[in-house]
Amino acid sequence: MDSLNNRFTVRKEDFDRPVLVTGSSGCIGSWALAILVRAGVPAVSFDLDSSRRRPSLLMSEEELAQVTWVEGDIADAEAVDRVVDEKGIGAILHLAALQVPFCRADPVAGARVNVVGTVAVFEAARRRGLRRLAYASSIAAHGAPAESGYASTLYGAYKACDEAIARTYWLDWAVPSIALRPGIVYGVGRDQGMTSKTTVAILAAAAGRDYEVPFTGDISYLYAGEVAAAFLRAIARDGDGAPAFDCNGTVAPIEDGLEAVRRLAPGARVRASGDPLPFPMEDRDALLRTHIGDYGAISIEEGTAETFHAFQILLQDGRVSADV
Repeated sequence: MDSLNNRFTVRKEDFDRPVLVTGSSGCIGSWALAILVRAGVPAVSFDLDSSRRRPSLLMSEEELAQVTWVEGDIADAEAVDRVVDEKGIGAILHLAALQVPFCRADPVAGARVNVVGTVAVFEAARRRGLRRLAYASSIAAHGAPAESGYASTLYGAYKACDEAIARTYWLDWAVPSIALRPGIVYGVGRDQGMTSKTTVAILAAAAGRDYEVPFTGDISYLYAGEVAAAFLRAIARDGDGAPAFDCNGTVAPIEDGLEAVRRLAPGARVRASGDPLPFPMEDRDALLRTHIGDYGAISIEEGTAETFHAFQILLQDGRVSADV
């Protein structure tokens, strides 16, 4: 949509074949599709959710029509292999996952999507000799080791397993990959998961509602467009090895983000309470940028303003709900 910035781009010449985006109905996947389409890079969506609800918040009908939409189950290895083969895929951005609350509610489904689905993607890459594969791990993976001191979750355990799978595919079959561990992502389309509440606060202010974020402390402010661009930059060239990098955007006290909201909506009653999140919130993005190159950046103030103004338009059009 026109109110969202165009600083996050990719170069069409870096992609000579279509890019497959799994989990493209999610927030980061929707942004990745939008960035690819606006750059003229052929994009193929693979997701069990065929509603296109979140992509439609970011893309026009004309842009949506440029995406090749494939409905499928990420844990169906034959279906994943088939779409990679039939669509002539040259790079994969694997984002399909069930997040913390859903893994807790249904551990078997969580393992099937987050672990079996990842193996299906790596198998397709191995069979087709692909050398461009990026996948979403999570800062929750830091809680997997018993001695870490961070929160232990099934979701984090699955993501740590994915990173071990990636290393093994590199060692056994020389399948290269790169993992990004996003922190707290915010922006249009971020409406699900335990860390979505900073975005909900922006939506609440745009709707004139009160809202209390249920955590405090220093947090990661990672704009959705920034992390999507980072993922795409990671597959803009052939990979080597199986590295994993934290991606946290700007790390700052949550009050900094809430104050940015209040400057946009004077009188808005948005606040935070509760304990800090039990995950690492460290500014280590320089390591990722050194490895893959620059993928753009945005300040908390700019990202919050763009999200706020986009929500005002979407609320007016009835495309997002004011119920928070």
